[in-house]
Amino acid sequence: KNTEERLKVHKMKKKVLRKQVRAQHTLMRHEGIECISHATQSLVIANAGLGNGMSRHQLLKIVEEYGLVETLLMPPNKPYSFVKYGTTEEAKKAFDALNGKEVTLEDFGQNIVLYINFVEKVFWQDAVPTNLPPGLMVIEKIISPEEERRMLESIDWTGNEDTQNAQKTLKHRRVKHFGYEFCYNNNNVDKDKPLPGGIPEICDLFLEKCLKQGYIKHKPDQLTVNQYEPGQGIPPHIDTHSAFEDEIISLSLGAEIVMDFKHPDGRTVAIMLPRCSLLVMAGESRYLWTHGITPRKYDVIQASELGQKVGTITPDVGDLTLNRRETRTSFTFRKVRKIPCNCTYPSVCDSQREQRRQVLQPSFPHSEMEASKLEQEHVHKVYEEIATHFSSTRHSPWPQIVDFLRSLPKGSIVADVGCGNGKYLGINKDLYMVGCDRSKNLVDICGEKHFQAFVCDALSVPIRSASCDACISIAVIHHFSTAERRLAAIRELVRLLRPGGAALIYVWAMEQEYKNQKSKYLKEKNGSKDKEEEINTDTSQRPLSDQMPDSSSQDSAYSDQLLSDSEHKGCDAKPVADSRLPVHTNRTSFHSQDLLVPWHLKGCSKKKEERTDKVLVPAGSKGSQELSPVFHRYYHVFREGELEAACRTLDCVRVQKSYYDQGNWCVILEKL
Repeated sequence: KNTEERLKVHKMKKKVLRKQVRAQHTLMRHEGIECISHATQSLVIANAGLGNGMSRHQLLKIVEEYGLVETLLMPPNKPYSFVKYGTTEEAKKAFDALNGKEVTLEDFGQNIVLYINFVEKVFWQDAVPTNLPPGLMVIEKIISPEEERRMLESIDWTGNEDTQNAQKTLKHRRVKHFGYEFCYNNNNVDKDKPLPGGIPEICDLFLEKCLKQGYIKHKPDQLTVNQYEPGQGIPPHIDTHSAFEDEIISLSLGAEIVMDFKHPDGRTVAIMLPRCSLLVMAGESRYLWTHGITPRKYDVIQASELGQKVGTITPDVGDLTLNRRETRTSFTFRKVRKIPCNCTYPSVCDSQREQRRQVLQPSFPHSEMEASKLEQEHVHKVYEEIATHFSSTRHSPWPQIVDFLRSLPKGSIVADVGCGNGKYLGINKDLYMVGCDRSKNLVDICGEKHFQAFVCDALSVPIRSASCDACISIAVIHHFSTAERRLAAIRELVRLLRPGGAALIYVWAMEQEYKNQKSKYLKEKNGSKDKEEEINTDTSQRPLSDQMPDSSSQDSAYSDQLLSDSEHKGCDAKPVADSRLPVHTNRTSFHSQDLLVPWHLKGCSKKKEERTDKVLVPAGSKGSQELSPVFHRYYHVFREGELEAACRTLDCVRVQKSYYDQGNWCVILEKL
């Protein structure tokens, strides 16, 4: 029995030593601080940080049992803390008692094990107090506890959803609208459909006070009431410029909260909003900075103020602790804007962005010259700019195209017209494949992969007639802007084929929902941002088509007539005369056959001149407001039967197969 006990103790000591070493490596990696083997006055305590739920109050209670604590440093969001004792003997006493000791986190009820190491003196840079964003104010005790009680009781959360006050239960909070409903699908309000009843009368006295004190210039006509349980929050955002006027005010009722603000240049400010306080956002803080509440059950706050200090949370590691969140209700008042916003922050203003887009948006071409110019600006130049980012999203071949290439006889000569980054050029080593593309930068990428490719226009391919056994044209022909040019591209493919040769053509389909099945493009509307450039053609991860959009924008509402298969009527749906090309909204059904599809250029490190096909807008990833170039690519999406009908207008061509493949219309044709 004694042997078993000794073995158990030995194993425990080995485990503690192993964890100590791991904690040493973590500290060196995070802070560049090296642990030492001899005793000093200073200790680092792993698993006892704000980042894993240890409050300053509890840790002080633990470490003060072994001597006088001169300093306790708790870095924000880190799983360790530093303690300095008055003497080395006291530090050694704490080391011997606490290393490997299991304790229970008071606020979580979770058991953790402490691992201790000695360090030399810990030098921590003094935290510099941060300023409030310009135009932001926090006013304490704007209402009395009695007024707070009455306002909270005035909101009935027990009613059914879809009531006259547009009550909703969202992922991270409950919300109720008064005056006008804020629509989260387009982040705006329907200004022509006010809700009955308006803002509750109980708010009148409070709003009169705000007008009298000059916190707002106009009486609000829209109120959003949000209720947050502990662990809930709201993503970082800027209230839509076109929806609301300048001043936005928000009451914090029931509990205090920390709200995070972020400037486009990366600066962040955490601001304490005490209970019964008023947040006023105007000017830069309203129009340029994002604001949000991180979903969590505890906030990191100043220990000396216990969460009641108005203003920013200074990251002072010697004065930070955790504060348990309670149920909080916010009353946010806004004035609905009746005219477009003309603020001085155009880079993040949706009103001004739409005005620029209307100026930049091209019209449908009515001549060969206009068509060529449209394709030059909104196809050729765009792919030259986005080639590297585009290529990074086009790495997996589509199964049915692979099947076509693998079905060809050994030794076949195959031309990939519009080869992009060459992802099909190496599929079948038994074929002699050559690629061509209008984009020099994409062709250069093919060269880096040691593929044979050259630059040319798909309407004039410098390959001898009847010299190819097969051709493929994947997601190319939909970039031609007239029926005549699309037909000419198909005719050029046929010219390259020998008699009996076959061509496979893929184009983007108007019908993204076919036979009661949504395409993967629509299914991934709410997918992760990391995969927004790719969609699937089967159960494995495979990009669907080389035309996937990346950003949402204003959609259009005009649609075109359905084509017949008749040779006399041709293959093109006629657009409305003199209409501007609409900009498609990402991951939605198409409302027009001829349109512009946005592409957010990611990883853009250098600034380029403003061009007619590029607009700078805030990137949407995780709420960031970093400026990201958006390019618009022209597409003609094909209706069912349209591609097949175009092929049949050509002599010496037989359509072997026509099918739908996850959002694309596809044809295999044979040259007779």
